[in-house]
Amino acid sequence: MFKNIINLLFPKVCMGCKSFLLSSENVICTNCRHEIPLTQHFRNPENEAFMKFYGRIPIEHASTLLYFHKKGIVQEIIHGLKYHGHEEIGTVFGDWISEDLKTLSITTTFDAIIPVPLHKKRFRERGYNQVTTFGLALSNSLKIPYNETLLQRNIYSKTQVKKDLLGRTSTIDSLFDVTYTENDHNKHYLLIDDVLTTGATLEACGRALLKIPGAKISIVCMAMSHS
Repeated sequence: MFKNIINLLFPKVCMGCKSFLLSSENVICTNCRHEIPLTQHFRNPENEAFMKFYGRIPIEHASTLLYFHKKGIVQEIIHGLKYHGHEEIGTVFGDWISEDLKTLSITTTFDAIIPVPLHKKRFRERGYNQVTTFGLALSNSLKIPYNETLLQRNIYSKTQVKKDLLGRTSTIDSLFDVTYTENDHNKHYLLIDDVLTTGATLEACGRALLKIPGAKISIVCMAMSHS
């Protein structure tokens, strides 16, 4: 009853269109769920996300859930996650893409889920890593351990958004490193992030993880930038 009173006084709104949510809806309204552009990457092993890394780093699998268009509904939702503290969005997307990943045999080979890390200063500024709830939802649904300590960001950097691929890769390889033991050898790591754009950040993270003897990597993101 108390929860009903709270919902009456402070009604929940959709993170996409800002309309009031029905009692049966969670975070994103039914209309927005139907409007969200799905990539369907899980249906094609050599999808556009996988090909983004072709010739750059060896990966076993890559996929994203949604297409990210400027001023589109996915941008609105992910900005709510990244800049306004709506971490429940990551949980929704993690549960959603988990159902797709469960249909793939490669999912059974993942040994740990690794988030793209924030620098400690950035973490203090924001108060959270925007991919944490996404990773924890994947971990819970797929029964794969979540490890946020293996991969570290060494350097506090300004936003990468307005830099082109060459400008990013000239400095980004030094941003990440790994701290590992023999127990981390010969593992298949699922690297996760919010939005796949040029792939430079994920490539740098992948290169760091591949320093671990026998390591293999796959990549899953909430969304992929699409023109």
